[in-house]
Amino acid sequence: MTTPEPQPTTPPNILPQAGAPKIKLKDGLEPAYANLARISHSPTEFVIDFGHLIPGEPTANINARVVTTPLSAKMLLRALNENLARYEAAFGEIKIPSGASLADNLFRNLHPPEPPKE
Repeated sequence: MTTPEPQPTTPPNILPQAGAPKIKLKDGLEPAYANLARISHSPTEFVIDFGHLIPGEPTANINARVVTTPLSAKMLLRALNENLARYEAAFGEIKIPSGASLADNLFRNLHPPEPPKE
């Protein structure tokens, strides 16, 4: 009688993970605030530009660009969904304004600053 060979617990093309990677921030890394994201893609890459739009100004300042694979973009989406669910479980639902667009709701009552008086 022969004993059956043990079956692998993961598919052969996927290596088991030993744990979370260690994260090291480079010296002098400054956080970048973003209230705007512009997303574009090609068949092989997703490009996400993060920027800061000052209410009433016509131009957003882009301060970070992330280029990633479609798989990594989808994994990021999953991680964001999981973290948003945890956040809302702890702090309550995040309400998204309704209307024509998020930008219209966030900035509809704001106007450009008055020009300086001479």
